[in-house]
Amino acid sequence: MMYKSLAFLCLVAGVSAFVPSRPLGAKTLTRGNALRMSAVESDETIEDFLQANKVETGLAKTTKGLFNACKEIAYKIRTASCDKMSCFNEFGDEQLAIDILANTVLFEQLKACGAVATASSEETPTEDPMGGSGYSVAFDPLDGSSIIDTNFAVGTICGIWPGDRLVGVTGEQLAGALIAVYGPRTTITLALDGIDYSHEFLLVDDFSAKHGNWVKTNTFSTIDEGKLYAPGNLRATQDNEGYAALFQHYLTEKYQLRYTGGMVPDVNQLMVKGKGVFVNAASENTKVKLRLIYEVAPIGYLIEKAGGMSSDGEKSVLKIKSETTEDTTQVCYGSKGEVERFEALVGKKYIPADYNK
Repeated sequence: MMYKSLAFLCLVAGVSAFVPSRPLGAKTLTRGNALRMSAVESDETIEDFLQANKVETGLAKTTKGLFNACKEIAYKIRTASCDKMSCFNEFGDEQLAIDILANTVLFEQLKACGAVATASSEETPTEDPMGGSGYSVAFDPLDGSSIIDTNFAVGTICGIWPGDRLVGVTGEQLAGALIAVYGPRTTITLALDGIDYSHEFLLVDDFSAKHGNWVKTNTFSTIDEGKLYAPGNLRATQDNEGYAALFQHYLTEKYQLRYTGGMVPDVNQLMVKGKGVFVNAASENTKVKLRLIYEVAPIGYLIEKAGGMSSDGEKSVLKIKSETTEDTTQVCYGSKGEVERFEALVGKKYIPADYNK
């Protein structure tokens, strides 16, 4: 009996060494040319980060509003009820589909922050007044909503432009962009004008919608060459010979396939892993659905800030000017070599001139 008691005490002591007395935060550690995450005592919150970098007041308010929205969305996703058709949760007295709920939460936070003149969602692609001034925000409230019932990681995409309009703008004019990943961990990767690199923040909370901090965990500065690929819209390989040749290259060279069908996690891995390529090519018969201001430009901004490249087949996606809120484009994100290979093999030669019309 004495030996059993001693064994039990040793087991409890061993387990307690791995159970924190409070939620773990995070600290950055240098690894190669980028900074990688280590789950240790927390250091810098999003508020600290914005203050330390002297981010303009309106942009800081907008950024914090988006972080608050993503925290609430993360909670609603964690506690959603799902069937094979959709996922639902409560919002006030209503029961809403989770993508509609996310849409509503983002609009409410943008109105409340007081620094946003105009906002537009992929769910409702119109430019809506927010009652503030200084910035305009385009967002995809829940990218990957079709796979959320399977418990795959999904995300939110946001682009912040100075001014009061979202038509006639380019990604080069972005004041900031972010993506939130709702997975085993909830993270946001953020890039802001005037601040080098893209930066990851981890939600350290008590699993409620009201409490918790966003703690900085990573700085992404390099996307190197590496055999990791996420290919979307593969049906286009049937009538886009360049895309077919590119896909065959991935197979012949034994790239690792890492594709979930959720654009946010599939692109976020390029920054986290520091290597690889994401591609979604088009053809005359198989158009892509990726929208410029809601998805392509904000993510392109994050990727290029993180040391990677982006392309529509000819040029950086940040150089494309929006003609409407619903413009679409093919895209490639990744390392320099991978994006240049995409331009050489795929380009835009298989796409009609009126592709976006």
